[in-house]
Amino acid sequence: MCANAPILVVDDDPSLRALVASTLELEGHAVLTAPDGTVALSFFEEFQPMMILLDKAMPGMDGPGFARELRARGFATPIVVISGSEGGQRFAREINAEGYISKPFKLPQLISTVEDLMTKCRSRLTTDFGSAT
Repeated sequence: MCANAPILVVDDDPSLRALVASTLELEGHAVLTAPDGTVALSFFEEFQPMMILLDKAMPGMDGPGFARELRARGFATPIVVISGSEGGQRFAREINAEGYISKPFKLPQLISTVEDLMTKCRSRLTTDFGSAT
């Protein structure tokens, strides 16, 4: 699942979505993008992303609303909060996010955070598979 599932980028800034998506695609990842939580939820069940890069402040369904709804539906998908808004770090702690990236950020920081989570995902799969045998 770690290698093949897409990464979902949820942010209301179209230029940031495009930059993050193209950066991650160049690193070999499949990427889906959504401008808000409502669109992200509509993608979620069909594509089952392995990770979510989530902005806090968005029109419509914002980051906190999306995270609440996602958890209410029983999904434990890792979330990395990417936010420049006040309270972004607090929001990341409240939802037990796997990481936090403050806007503006440098692309190597984004890549490093994603790769660290990919490594953790692969490690969990190896551990889970090994314990089942």
